Amino acid sequence: MVQIAFKSISIIISTCGRIGAVSTFPEHARSHLGNCMHTAVFSSKIPEHCHSTRQSTTLPISIFRSMSVHFFYLWDYLYVSEKLRHKGAMAGIITDMSKIKQVLIMHKNGTSNRQIAKAVELNKCTINDYIKKSCSDSFTIDELVKLSDPELESRFFQGNPAYTDNRMKDFLHELPYYKEQLTNKHVTRFLLWEEYRSRYPYGYGKSQFFHHLKQNLVAEKTPVSVLSNHYEAGKELFIDFAGDTLSYIDSESGEEVKCQVFVASLPYTDFGYAVCVPCQRVEHFLFGLRMCLESIGGVPKIVVPDNLKSAVIKADGYEPRINKALEDMGNHYGFAVIPARVIHPRDKALVESTIRRIYNRVYAKLRHCTFFSLSELNEAVTEKILAYNQTRMQQRPYSRQEHFHASEKDKLNPLPEHIYEMKFYANEKVSPSGTVLLSRDSHYYSVPYTLIGRRAKIIYTRSIVQVFVDNKSVATHLRIVGFGHSLIREHLFPNTLAYTDRSPEFYCERAKSVSPVLESLFQTMFMNRAPGVVYDIYYRTCEKMLKIQQNTSKELFNSACEICKDNHMFKAESLDGVIKSLQANCLMEEPEDNDILPNNHENTRGATQYK
Repeated sequence: MVQIAFKSISIIISTCGRIGAVSTFPEHARSHLGNCMHTAVFSSKIPEHCHSTRQSTTLPISIFRSMSVHFFYLWDYLYVSEKLRHKGAMAGIITDMSKIKQVLIMHKNGTSNRQIAKAVELNKCTINDYIKKSCSDSFTIDELVKLSDPELESRFFQGNPAYTDNRMKDFLHELPYYKEQLTNKHVTRFLLWEEYRSRYPYGYGKSQFFHHLKQNLVAEKTPVSVLSNHYEAGKELFIDFAGDTLSYIDSESGEEVKCQVFVASLPYTDFGYAVCVPCQRVEHFLFGLRMCLESIGGVPKIVVPDNLKSAVIKADGYEPRINKALEDMGNHYGFAVIPARVIHPRDKALVESTIRRIYNRVYAKLRHCTFFSLSELNEAVTEKILAYNQTRMQQRPYSRQEHFHASEKDKLNPLPEHIYEMKFYANEKVSPSGTVLLSRDSHYYSVPYTLIGRRAKIIYTRSIVQVFVDNKSVATHLRIVGFGHSLIREHLFPNTLAYTDRSPEFYCERAKSVSPVLESLFQTMFMNRAPGVVYDIYYRTCEKMLKIQQNTSKELFNSACEICKDNHMFKAESLDGVIKSLQANCLMEEPEDNDILPNNHENTRGATQYK
């Protein structure tokens, strides 16, 4: 339904040169005037200081009957827009300095402020303000015009008007309290604003409160500069673990196994590398680093890790304690380890950026793939990383791989001949048996018997075990996992060798040096042993026979050995019994002689005693 509008209008009759009275009447009661032009100007409630300096432009309209009210609002809107179009820039926005210089030049040439306002389309009051500032300035207009834009702006717009507000005084009074409370992790800015408004009902609103609080907190911080692209070819390698994991399905149990992703980046060329490892333990961390060095085909001068326990034992901004295993690897390959500072990710910003891109180029592309082993997963990751390095960079006419091979690969140090094996350390005491125990493997390793009772340091890898006493290497063994003894003959005590070297050949050699007949007896004894009987049961028999030989004459012993050999008597008691029988037979065969002539006659007096 069309509503009938009642509106106050001012009729300007140009032909009569007078202004008609304001009338309020229904539209259907109006009548057309004769030859006079009717012009309606809507009276809008616009503040006086917002009026344009230009002459008012009336909007002539013909008054028709049955005009809907929304047409009047349309013309009212157009009139306000026309007024605001000449007002100039919005409040709070600084006018461009080149326009202010035009104002000063026109003022110097004698142009009125009203005409200047029309020419530059600024408010007349704004022009007046600029002229007043130029007149009160110590510089002349010519000197002001020659100033650069920032210098001119500093002379025309000094200070912040917000600090002249009484509300700012109250805010600054409470500011130390707000700073202290924000250190509490449970306190928010919104909570502080609620407390502020309860104390100062006419204070700042939420947005202004947040703005001034942020301004003061930012001003309190020390400015920090960031170096960009300040890297040397072949100097540094940034390494880290990605926050998100990849996974594969265990083919035996069917369970999902999550893997950590080791990521590395050469900052000079932004060349990336990634490999999946079971976890972040030291051995897996060093394995990932070794595979990275082999992949890029060289060794950088510095490796920059994060402060994870696998790399840094104790973090410190100045002298961090590096993990001994990582130091050993650095000594083997010839690189230094300089970890990033704690809570300073910018120290290795390039690898953080590489991790983010790997999420997009590797993780996202493998999200629908299923893998059933770690090696299968690594093959897919290697394929995606290769495609990532071969992709042309957005702001450069080459790929990361092309850049790496052209400018950085030849700057890397060569790889050593042998791959690095992680070293482990242990301290043990040499036991009375002349061995040290590697507790991790429950295995004993021999050292020279002269070091029994000394403290030894054991350094072992996946394949080698080295023993040091007084910082000197005294033994090297192949590593064997599991209970047992690894013995070197030269390390054993002589009596130990005598025991460990027992064998048929050993006793035959000993017998040969004593008596060939005894050697023949031993050979016959070992050759005629009963089936299933081990040689060891004859060793003690051999020992006793050798002892009997030491207390028996050679002829008698050889005769007894011949008798035992012919009669297959292979026990030491039998040999001893034969010797005793032979001795008894010899005594029975000797004739009795009662006339025993003394050989020594010193006890006789001689013939001289009978003269």
